[in-house]
Amino acid sequence: MKSIRELTEKKPWISWVLFFGTVAVVFILGLFAASIVERRTEAQLYFQMVEPISEWEPRNEVWGQNFPRQYESYLETLDTTFESQYYGSVMIDYLEKYPELVIMWAGYAFARDYNQGRGHYYSVTDVHNTLRTVQPQPATCWTCKSTDVPRVMAEIGIGEFYSSSWSEMGSQIVNPIGCQDCHDPETMNLRITRPALIEAFQRRGDDINKATHQEMRSLVCAQCHVEYYFGEENYLIFPWDEGFSADEMETYFDNYEFADWTHSLSRAPMLKTQHPDYELYMTGIHAERGVSCADCHMPYKREGGLKFTNHHLTSPLSNIEGSCQVCHREGEEKLRQIVYDRQNKVSEMRGIAEQNLARLHIEAKAAWDAGAAEEEMEPILQLIRHSQWRWDWVAAANSMGFHSPTEALRVLGTSIQKAQEARVLLSRIFAKYNVSQPIEMPDISTKEKAQEYLGLDMAEIRAEKERFLRDTLPVWLEEAKKREAEYNTR
Repeated sequence: MKSIRELTEKKPWISWVLFFGTVAVVFILGLFAASIVERRTEAQLYFQMVEPISEWEPRNEVWGQNFPRQYESYLETLDTTFESQYYGSVMIDYLEKYPELVIMWAGYAFARDYNQGRGHYYSVTDVHNTLRTVQPQPATCWTCKSTDVPRVMAEIGIGEFYSSSWSEMGSQIVNPIGCQDCHDPETMNLRITRPALIEAFQRRGDDINKATHQEMRSLVCAQCHVEYYFGEENYLIFPWDEGFSADEMETYFDNYEFADWTHSLSRAPMLKTQHPDYELYMTGIHAERGVSCADCHMPYKREGGLKFTNHHLTSPLSNIEGSCQVCHREGEEKLRQIVYDRQNKVSEMRGIAEQNLARLHIEAKAAWDAGAAEEEMEPILQLIRHSQWRWDWVAAANSMGFHSPTEALRVLGTSIQKAQEARVLLSRIFAKYNVSQPIEMPDISTKEKAQEYLGLDMAEIRAEKERFLRDTLPVWLEEAKKREAEYNTR
């Protein structure tokens, strides 16, 4: 073989090729090395605190000084203009949209007021404004609404916080849901700040500290987006001891003989489902495939050389490219229609369940009025309780069933079945007491007509709320300002 020297002597241009080739390789390697150094520097700066964050710092803007990208995306939760076929972040009056709910919640505060939850930024403001807080409430109602909650729990104790009143804690709870709810201020690792979730795991024999990072990207959401109830001294409890399904939690409540309230028409011992998003999600395909809540609702973003989580917590339908299309290769319109097709089926079944339940409560009242005995009504009331619990388990969860469409339809189907079983038993009572059928239904076609049927004085309730906003809220905010000024001088 000829040596390189012999080749270059006969063909001098080869020397130039080798020279420029070497220069190009060195240049590319230099760029690559510079990029690595730059990215490492960015990563170091990313976790270099501009302002140290204390253990229970509730103010999101303080965290934002260190993590401006995340904070700026979090501030997008101020925008409430996105509306999909089924909600989004706009303010929607559910009682106006579904007036049967007023009858279904007769005797309970939800019959007064029930609105679509807006972005996390409004969590405290919306609790101030809702007509449900006209009635005395425990401080436990604040648990999922503010970064101030872990701070106050650390100061006075968990049990002491729960046993206080909503009004007593009003001046303490001022900062909306945010950074400290989910992050350790020193490492930025995800952490659990609400004891109810930790305690629920412990009762099941599970150690939440062994959760993977991917699991934590759902568990931090499960601190609040779950079903819960208030036990003794209004202690917050997740009813997961028997399992996560609607049936298993129903068994738990029946064994405990727990009821949120007694229905003012049917007299049934009722359960009010909260928002079992995590439990419904756990029965679906995304959970089965290891997809977390954050993957869809807080997809990753890139800015320069940095990859970070988008903290604009919102519907994936507002960002299909960043959320759905990371895994699914269909076009945006097709993916959107896939979601709507599944939601439409759940919505149809939900509507049937609501019509049955509203009628059922009114028919049960007619049976009582006719002189039905308690022992005759007992199985009917149990069926009403179970039917409405199962309807609410789907209806109260966000996503119109999309977190697990198959399970949502199954649960709604059993709700309708139980309502029909109750109506069959009621028809026998009506025959026994010579009550003509069908029972005449009142006009409950609007929220106002349904509330009037229940005898709710909505003008007085609104006036009472206005007095609270005028007299109490300014005092709370002034006390909060004084506390913040003291906090800043520490």
